[in-house]
Amino acid sequence: MTFHREIKNLLYSLFILFFASSFSAQAQPKHAISIPFPNKQQLAWQQAEFGMVFHYDLHVFDSSKYSQPANRITPVADYNIFNPSQLNIEQWVLTTKQAGAKFALLTATHETGFALYQSDVNPYCLKAVKWKDGKGDLVKDFVEACRKHGIQPGIYLGIRWNSFLGVHDFTVDGTGEMQKNRQAYYNKMVEGMVEEICTRYGPLFEIWFDGGASDPDKGAPDVLPIVKKYQPDCLFYHNDQLAEARWGGSENGTVDYPCWSTFPYPYTGAGESAAKAIAANNFALLKHGDSLGTYWVPAMADAPLRGYNGRHEWFWEPSYEDHIYPLRDLMEIYYKSVGRNATLIMGLTPDASGLLPAADVQRLKEWGDEIKKRFDSPVAVASGKGTLLEIRLRNAQPINQFVIQEDIAKGHRIKNFSIHAQVNGKWKTLVQGSAVGNKYIHLLAKPVVSGKFRLQVDKSVAEPAIVNFGVYNIAADR
Repeated sequence: MTFHREIKNLLYSLFILFFASSFSAQAQPKHAISIPFPNKQQLAWQQAEFGMVFHYDLHVFDSSKYSQPANRITPVADYNIFNPSQLNIEQWVLTTKQAGAKFALLTATHETGFALYQSDVNPYCLKAVKWKDGKGDLVKDFVEACRKHGIQPGIYLGIRWNSFLGVHDFTVDGTGEMQKNRQAYYNKMVEGMVEEICTRYGPLFEIWFDGGASDPDKGAPDVLPIVKKYQPDCLFYHNDQLAEARWGGSENGTVDYPCWSTFPYPYTGAGESAAKAIAANNFALLKHGDSLGTYWVPAMADAPLRGYNGRHEWFWEPSYEDHIYPLRDLMEIYYKSVGRNATLIMGLTPDASGLLPAADVQRLKEWGDEIKKRFDSPVAVASGKGTLLEIRLRNAQPINQFVIQEDIAKGHRIKNFSIHAQVNGKWKTLVQGSAVGNKYIHLLAKPVVSGKFRLQVDKSVAEPAIVNFGVYNIAADR
């Protein structure tokens, strides 16, 4: 079976390369050196750098503590508990914008199986509740609010678990002919839901399948062709056939360094479904990528905002404001995600009234203000092609932060680099690194006083294309 699986994966890899325009996680450049580079949706996703995901489901409205194991197998007793009295999705989106995020996703379905929109194929949806006389559509309201305020909208779909229909890890509970018929019904329903999401709400930035979307060869719903047909410019994340992005190996909002956007496979699997080479060494390949990888599969770093001091709250519960990450920790997350060539997605938790809690809103505003303060005003910047860029200041001054960005539309060209400052007439090495990608950020422990700085590319696979080399002097509490 392992041999057959390897042959199948090889054939699928060749299929992806042949149909690069529609199914590929990368396209091959037309120059002599073969360098993987992103497709249109991957490029947009990486350059967005920072997004939010809003988790909302029936159990936000019950009086019990959220338990993922129980929630996956126990149906909610009364779906009419869904009754947000002050729902204001614009408030969610405006808070996203204040934090500096460029895109946002909504959990259209999660582990209960309840759909937050008007589905014609899934009866367990907002049509069934008394709220708004069964006419509510959070997906519609969310997408419209995002577009109104300049945020790219995306959708999160949970199809791996469904406690209402007894689905666990894509498999409907039961045995024999009844199970077979119910499985076929579930798969068709899911495929219909994906088509509804892809065709009713206009262009989407990303579709995120919770825990992946498995593989139709394993008996799971066949969702990839639907997304590619109706949303060709939408980032697909992900199933056992294709991953246009990869999970970065933790839910603490950070990735390890170096973090390459290149990967040896066009897919990642999820958890136990991951290939052995991906799962090995505590998923080290997901955390670092592969500098020699032949596919472009950039990393995502995700975490819940309420993930501080022993908590990990993706869904709202009352009286947990003390577990909102402090600003200092949020900046650490930013440096170790966006600053390490990953796209950061933070989880937000609207409450039972339909609002983001005031404490969360305030912290996100503080975070956005701090990001602007640290990155909107460089002392000087440079850009260009080649292995050496130099910045000359009018006068020597303290510098403690550096930002490097290469033109990832041309792929990872820089393999090793160093940053130097001229001190007392001699060049002093301040930083040495490898992966740059969309963005590399380094904050010095102590400022260096100089009027000349150099970015030197020590190793590359083609001519480096550097779109930004910035030096900063910021006030930062490390």
